[in-house]
Amino acid sequence: MHRITDLAALIARHAPEDGFQETALPSVTLIRSAAVTTPTPTVYAPSLCMVAQGAKEAQLGRSRFYYDPGSFLLAGVDLPVVGAVTQASADAPYLCLVLHLDAARVAEMVAEHPIADSQGDRPIPGLILGETTAEMIDAACRLLALLDAPEDRDALAPLLERELLWRLLRGPAGQLLRQMAGGPQSDKLNRALQWLRHHYAEPVSIDTLAEVAGMSPSALHQHFRTVTGLSPLRYRTQLRVQEARRLMIARGLDAATAGFQVGYGSPSQFSREYARTMGLPPSRDVERLRASTDYLVA
Repeated sequence: MHRITDLAALIARHAPEDGFQETALPSVTLIRSAAVTTPTPTVYAPSLCMVAQGAKEAQLGRSRFYYDPGSFLLAGVDLPVVGAVTQASADAPYLCLVLHLDAARVAEMVAEHPIADSQGDRPIPGLILGETTAEMIDAACRLLALLDAPEDRDALAPLLERELLWRLLRGPAGQLLRQMAGGPQSDKLNRALQWLRHHYAEPVSIDTLAEVAGMSPSALHQHFRTVTGLSPLRYRTQLRVQEARRLMIARGLDAATAGFQVGYGSPSQFSREYARTMGLPPSRDVERLRASTDYLVA
């Protein structure tokens, strides 16, 4: 049986430099950071994050999630999160395996192995922490070992990814996977989430979004907040501010122009919502990030 130190060694070997490392396994990304990082906004897609060394903190709304070796973070829907590596050094870098989850594959497993769920179709938070078991570590090590065995990769990788899903499904995290697999309420919420991801720069009311989802405004608001930790309009604000920040840093846009491109008609409103979300006004935040060398890693 492999140990967490074995998983760390495999990640370190296949991710020799800081940053995100795509692999020959399409569902697997490796992350390495030799230093703590500035809190950085991003959108977590449905995924399993297993830390093998170091530690990280993710903030979603008012909730904070701290995970390190021995724990994992599971996201069941697209979520705007602020993440930061909190424990890392050159001698002991932060090392993480990310398994991207395919909703169709999760749904297939849930359908093949139905398990009674006391929650029924009642929503649960879409981001949870869990304890990494020895069986999960062993399966993850065997999965990464396939990077050195290309002749076995295509045949065995789907089986090992399925084993990791099975371990999750059989444990406390199974509830979130079953929610991710679908059901009337989950499908409706996903329609609302996807609509917001593609139309965040457009004016929208809760009534319009409820119509897109096929839910009543009150039901949508309650379901949305339970799963994402945010109201629908606050979720949209997070998406807007994150994209504006990217435009200012990557394309050199000024705050007013970036704010306009993500849907704000008033520079003052954009500045207020940016500061509320990021903790600093746009110009000061971007100046701080440009002086930093670590924010892209988080």
